[in-house]
Amino acid sequence: MGARQNTLLAGHDEGGKAWGRIASLIETAKVNGVDPLAYLKTTLERIARGHPKDRLAELLSMELQTVKRINR
Repeated sequence: MGARQNTLLAGHDEGGKAWGRIASLIETAKVNGVDPLAYLKTTLERIARGHPKDRLAELLSMELQTVKRINR
């Protein structure tokens, strides 16, 4: 089942929007040569540890130097 079909199964407009946000993060990580799973894991761990809201730009996939890169 493709991504488009998965969004239809979100069950609610908000679920579809949430899926869109997640899909956007995953694709942006890929475009920036970052492993999406490693990026999401690192970012969510930092947020859980209380990463300051005024420094969110540091969590962008193109800014994180510590995240596993995709071999191209």
